[in-house]
Amino acid sequence: MRTDPMRRRPSRAAGGFTLVELLIVVAIVAILAAIANASYDSYVLRSRRAAAATCLQERAHFMERYYTTQLSYAGAPNPAQCGADLDSFYTIAFNGTPGAKAFTLTATPIGTQQRDSKCGTLSINAQGARTASGSGSVADCW
Repeated sequence: MRTDPMRRRPSRAAGGFTLVELLIVVAIVAILAAIANASYDSYVLRSRRAAAATCLQERAHFMERYYTTQLSYAGAPNPAQCGADLDSFYTIAFNGTPGAKAFTLTATPIGTQQRDSKCGTLSINAQGARTASGSGSVADCW
């Protein structure tokens, strides 16, 4: 019986992926996904913080308009919240009660989704001075 020289046995290496190769690819994808998720969470936190800072500035402008008509900050209504997208993450309120010549507005983070050790609670007062209760600088937070 003669064998055809053109007919060869298929080699075992050409069969496909091994389990080890597949596990390495899965591990690499998992590491990249973890990095991407952490980066995304950081981006969302910063964007909500920026929205809260913008809301505080809007409310401070409202207070200045109130002062021009009433010649006092006293008796000003509580600031309205800034919208449904921010209401779940920050509470905008006065720090104390507004006096005749002074007020302080704060944006306090709510819950664990907006846990922000870098900036914490953001504040602005009647003189326009901005503060942050966290470990970061005011320039980083505002």
